[in-house]
Amino acid sequence: MNHHEEGVVLRAERITKRYLGVKALDGVSFDLRRGEIHALLGENGAGKSTLIKAISGSVQQDEGTIVINGRELGALTPTSAAAHGVGTVFQEMSLVGALSIAENIYLAHEQRRAGLLDKNRMLAGAKEALARIGVDLDPRTKVAGLSRAQKQLVEIARVLHRKSDILILDEPTASLSLAETRRLFEIITNLRERGIGIIYISHRLAEIKELADRVTVLRDGQKIGTIDAAGVTDDKLVEMMSGRTLEKLYPRIDARPGKVRLRVSGLSGPLLKDVSFEVAAGEIVGLAGLVGSGKSEIGRACFGLEPVDGGTVEIDGKVLSKPSPKRAMAQGMIYYPADRHAEGLVTTATLRENITLPSIAAGTTSRFGIVNRRAGTALTSEVIKALAVKPADPGRSILGFSGGNQQKALLARSFAKSFPVHVFDEPTVGIDIGAKTDVYAYMNKLCEQGAAVVLISSDTEEILGMSHRIYAVREGRVVADLRGDELNEENVVRAFFGSRDASVTSGSVHRDQSA
Repeated sequence: MNHHEEGVVLRAERITKRYLGVKALDGVSFDLRRGEIHALLGENGAGKSTLIKAISGSVQQDEGTIVINGRELGALTPTSAAAHGVGTVFQEMSLVGALSIAENIYLAHEQRRAGLLDKNRMLAGAKEALARIGVDLDPRTKVAGLSRAQKQLVEIARVLHRKSDILILDEPTASLSLAETRRLFEIITNLRERGIGIIYISHRLAEIKELADRVTVLRDGQKIGTIDAAGVTDDKLVEMMSGRTLEKLYPRIDARPGKVRLRVSGLSGPLLKDVSFEVAAGEIVGLAGLVGSGKSEIGRACFGLEPVDGGTVEIDGKVLSKPSPKRAMAQGMIYYPADRHAEGLVTTATLRENITLPSIAAGTTSRFGIVNRRAGTALTSEVIKALAVKPADPGRSILGFSGGNQQKALLARSFAKSFPVHVFDEPTVGIDIGAKTDVYAYMNKLCEQGAAVVLISSDTEEILGMSHRIYAVREGRVVADLRGDELNEENVVRAFFGSRDASVTSGSVHRDQSA
C-alpha cells in the first residue's frame, strides 16, 4: 500500500486506545491533505480529543500507526510530533503568563549567544512570527495581560514558528467575539492557502460549513464517516453525530402562560439602559443578543451579581429589594451562570459535594448547621438519575466529568427546593448534542411544572428552537419583543445588528457564542 498518496501529509491508521478496558478509540483511520481544513466532529466522549492527543503525541495509542509525510512513526511523543511538524493549539492554553510573548514563542527553544540569552534575536524572531499571521502585538508584552483571543493568536504564532505544516485547532472560537472569530477565520484561511494542513475541532456546525473542506464524524470511539463539507446540511451532521435527527433536538413545548412570575421594570446600571420584560409561569422566554450586548448582564443584575442604579425586579408580585444571590434564592429565583468553572462549580470538590452544597446553603439537607448525609445522598442519586449524569460516580472529582455532565451538576442546584423562576445563562456552551438534549428536556419539565424560564443565549438556533417569546438585546437595551410569527432568524438578526445591517448573513450570528 502506498502510504504517501498525493498531497496527504498525515495519516492515522486504525488507531485504538483503551482507558481502563474501555475503548476511547476503536480502529479509527483519518487523513489530512496539504492545504486543507479537515473538521473533526462528534459529541463529547466521541473520541475527538483522544485522536488529536495521539496525533500530537500527548497520549500513545495501543494499536495502529501514524504516518507523517510518508514516514511510518508508530506512537509519537510531544517532542517527536513537533519535530515532524505537528503543532497543536489546545483549548487549555499552554502559555506562561509571567513571560513575554517573545519568551513564550521561544520557550524551550531559547536562542543563545556566547552562552547568554540572545534577547534581540528572540524579539526579532517573535515579531516575524506574529507578522506571519498578520498580528500586530509587541513581543515584549507579558502574556498575562492579553485577551483570550490574543493568547490564541500567540499560541498559533508559536506553533507555526516551529515550522509546523500540520496545525491542530481545538475549539478555537470557544471564547471569542464575532470580530475576533472573523479575524481568526481570515488567518486560518490564509494558512490553508500557504499549504498548511489544518485539523479543526468545533461544536459549531455553522463554522464547519463555512471553513472546512472535509468533515470526519466520530461517535462512541468509532469513525462514522468522512464527507465533503460542500453542501452538507446541519441535519446530516447532527444525524451522523448523534444518530438522531435535528427535529428531535428541541422538544416541542406547548406555551400555556399563566400568571406573571418575573417582572423586570426599568432596570438600569453601568451596562443596562431601562430594561423591562416579563416572564409568565409555563413559558420559556429568550434573551438574545451578540456577545457584549448586555444580555448576560440582565440575568446577573436580576440575581444581584451586577450593580444597578435603578428599576425593580419582582418575583411572584413581590419586589426583590436590594438584589443579592441569597435574597434572590430565598424569594424564588435561581441563576445558572455561563462560566461553569469560575462561578458555578467548586472545582476542587466531588460531584456529590457540588450537587449538595446549594441545598445545604438553602437549609434543605441541613438543620441548625448540621448536614443530613442521608438526605444529601438521596438528593445526589435523584439528580444523577433525573439528568442522566455519566459516569454515575458521586465520589469522582467534578473536573473528571465532561462539560455536559458538569453542566448537569450545575442544574442540580434547583433540585433541593422548588424555584418559581429559573435563569439559564448560555446553558449549552461547549457541551455536546446528547447533553444539550438532556438540558432542553429539563427546561421543558420546569415549564410543565409552572416555572418561569429565562434562556440567555448567543446561539440563534437554540434560542429560536426553545423560546416561546424572544426579547432581543443590543447595547444594554431591549430592542425587540418577538412572538408568534415574528419568531424567525431574519428578525432576530435584524434586531441584533439594527435594521440597517439586516442583510448580515445568518451564519455569522451562530458563531458569536461567548462560551
